[in-house]
Amino acid sequence: MDQDVIQAVEQWLTDVVVGLNLCPFARKPMRAGQIRYVASTSKTDEALLADLLIELQRLDSTPEDELLTTLLIIPNHLRDFADYNQFLDQAEWLLERNNYSGTYQLASFHPDYQFADTTPEDAENLTNRAPYPILHLIREENLEKMIELYPNPESIPENNIRRVESLSHKEKLRLFPYLFR
Repeated sequence: MDQDVIQAVEQWLTDVVVGLNLCPFARKPMRAGQIRYVASTSKTDEALLADLLIELQRLDSTPEDELLTTLLIIPNHLRDFADYNQFLDQAEWLLERNNYSGTYQLASFHPDYQFADTTPEDAENLTNRAPYPILHLIREENLEKMIELYPNPESIPENNIRRVESLSHKEKLRLFPYLFR
């Protein structure tokens, strides 16, 4: 089960995030093998917070050239986007409580991701839709360095929206099969 979950997320990262260039910073660590994929077995918020803390500590104790970022995949919990969205406050609290604010940043992905002021069908939601709920742990210092080198980083969200809006129905079916089951 874990391997199937991880494989689905690796495929999403390859085809969607890197393939559509939604994150111009993802290709290099993916190729270098610096991304850790972890399928959490948690079924409660408390257990998931414990998993999150373990992964933050792992990042803390592992050199950046070995481990740059972690995708904590949540196949058994927070399937409802509203619950997931509420959990993000607890996750941010955990970062603050353990003095990780400013060191690590959370990015969020969910099969039903929906930005504020959008409808579920709006294409821009596809930029953060993944096969499973995911907490992406990012080394903030590294992200800042990459943003400094990237021309016009503030254009990334708008470019991503245009890119996913341009997808045909057939392309959406291929790239996001888990949304059409």
